[in-house]
Amino acid sequence: MSTVSSAAAFPTVTAAVFGPISDWTRPMLTFYDDATGERTELSAATLGNWAAKTANFVVDELGAVPGDVVAVDLPQHWQTAAILLGCWWAGAHVRFGAGEADDAVAVFTSVGRLDDHDDADEVVVTSLDPFALPVRDLAPGVTDFSTAVRVHGDNYAARVRAAEALNDVSTADVLATAAAQADTDGVTPGARVLSTRGWADADALTRNLLSVLARGASLVSVANADPDATDRRAQTEKATLVLR
Repeated sequence: MSTVSSAAAFPTVTAAVFGPISDWTRPMLTFYDDATGERTELSAATLGNWAAKTANFVVDELGAVPGDVVAVDLPQHWQTAAILLGCWWAGAHVRFGAGEADDAVAVFTSVGRLDDHDDADEVVVTSLDPFALPVRDLAPGVTDFSTAVRVHGDNYAARVRAAEALNDVSTADVLATAAAQADTDGVTPGARVLSTRGWADADALTRNLLSVLARGASLVSVANADPDATDRRAQTEKATLVLR
């Protein structure tokens, strides 16, 4: 029987992710990018703060109401995770991936993908910098994520139950898929999971990010993984489970 928190118990995917946490000081998401050399570690409290700031920004500045579509066209990165969790917390229906911005009230994207969203009403650009430094010299009408969210509060409480959560899939079904994947992979609460699996699309996001976080485990997520470094890194990070 799955130990992932029941979808019926939580109004949003984000509430399910943070629901099992008892120690907010422990690492929740450690992100590596072997192409850039980045390593960024976020405790549950820090990731929660970024998600809360994002949720407050989505509601207060973007004016999104529960059920509104928010597009997230970003690569695997800790900032992407924080933005997704914030959007879900605000009750948004997230469309994740390239070409998923139709009918979106806002689009979160990177500088490299900015030209793909010329027709969007609201565009928010994140630097994907390890320290969340702002993007300079953006065109008028384009919002810098890091600058905009920092002024918002570190706490947020979901006000409504989100229906569709991710690319037309309901909150309950997203959490059910995540739970099934966690069961298949043997992810247990409190585990330290090192994963070289990417999350470039909605299904991979559910199976390779949410499955670990919603199980109450700590995730070491490696993008552009160097296969020769995985075993050594697993030992360094004290991983109890490695997913390739």
